[in-house]
Amino acid sequence: MADQQPKYVLFVTYYFPPAGGPGVQRILKYIKYLGEYGWTPIMLVPQDPQYQARDESLVKELPSDLIIYRAPIFEPYDHYRRFTGKAKGVSLDVNVIKEEGAKRSMSESIAEFIRGTFFIPDARIGWYRSAVAEGKKILAKYPIKAIYSSSPPYTPALIARSLAGHSGLPWIAGFRDPWTGFHNTPNRWWLPRKIDKRLEHSVFQRSKIVEVAWKGIAEDALQKYPDLQQEKFVHIPNGFDNADFPERDIRVRAIPPKNEKFTITYSGSLYGPRNPLSFLKAVELLIASNRIDPAKLTLRFVGRFGAEIHEMLSRKMIAPLVEKMDYVPHAEAVELLQKSDALLLIVDDVPTIASIVPGKVYEYLGAMRPLIAIAPVQSAIAELLAETHAGRAVDQSDIPGQADLISELYEDWSARNTGRGSQANFEMKPEQIERYDRRIETGTLAGLLDRITSGPQIR
Repeated sequence: MADQQPKYVLFVTYYFPPAGGPGVQRILKYIKYLGEYGWTPIMLVPQDPQYQARDESLVKELPSDLIIYRAPIFEPYDHYRRFTGKAKGVSLDVNVIKEEGAKRSMSESIAEFIRGTFFIPDARIGWYRSAVAEGKKILAKYPIKAIYSSSPPYTPALIARSLAGHSGLPWIAGFRDPWTGFHNTPNRWWLPRKIDKRLEHSVFQRSKIVEVAWKGIAEDALQKYPDLQQEKFVHIPNGFDNADFPERDIRVRAIPPKNEKFTITYSGSLYGPRNPLSFLKAVELLIASNRIDPAKLTLRFVGRFGAEIHEMLSRKMIAPLVEKMDYVPHAEAVELLQKSDALLLIVDDVPTIASIVPGKVYEYLGAMRPLIAIAPVQSAIAELLAETHAGRAVDQSDIPGQADLISELYEDWSARNTGRGSQANFEMKPEQIERYDRRIETGTLAGLLDRITSGPQIR
């Protein structure tokens, strides 16, 4: 008779409902669908963390029988706010990440030095000891077969490394972004930088598989550490959850809405190197050249924005067109995407820009609305859009090119609304887009778990 004992996998993650934002979606969908593939997740998460965005509605998506353990965490953000003079509750992620060369106050510079020197690998290191202790209790109580960690932040990878070493269990280290040297990681001086890189290398070495959300993460690691084997890195892209969309049939979702104004929506965070300035200049160019009627245009920005972004959205010609909304629950954000005529994607203007694939692009694909992507024409984003016929990438410096793309989509909307038919600039490929369903991608992770647990294990 077959063994009916559950196959338990221990998940170590900082982001967990009610955390909001893109960081939680990947882990949420994994644990939502893993049961369909014979795996039972057990969660090790922080107790009362200081999430920059919260979405209580996501708690409803968790399996009703999910086993959750919470370990205390020390987070330094309130101390940082007091030291730098920022109000309590101010989101630090969108107000601390600056463009290259941007000025910092003296208190911000001191705080950044402290962060880069003492918080290694990140500000969540205050969770390490309690999480390891709690993890050992979980391992003693349940017949865990494998461990999975989700990063960033990178502290969960160190926790999982310790638990894997303690138990002898196979471990998959999941990464949504690169570790050292990435644009939003601290600029450390030589000693803490050396320590951080040693930690990074040890995680890559000791994990059984390194699972990455975009291929550039693996390329970055292999370039930094030539001793690593390429076969260890497995790409499971981000995706969208069909269940999140009111119309489950992706072909039905492709029918555009009937809006009185041509509506372009951006959903997510905006800050320093990820800003809409070139896009706004392209819109201004269209208005000044009478190629678009501003009375028939809405620019909808939904999410959390740094102070400099609010200034950009207040430009004289732009401000009357802007519909600005604070962070909204995930389901409401998805609804706003579907009610749009086009979606705006902005990739951080940093040296690694060509390889970055933000998680939100897949949700945009799921909404089946054409994308205006401010990203290099030779990039991973451009390849994805070409594969799915979902839009076009235009270089940030190419303001006329951005204007042409906006104009094409505007004319398409105008033709539909006046009964002149549709120019069908982008005939999306549903069969290609459906490949990025979260349920399918969870099956890929389950396959990896089956593979690494198929042999004898040391406990």
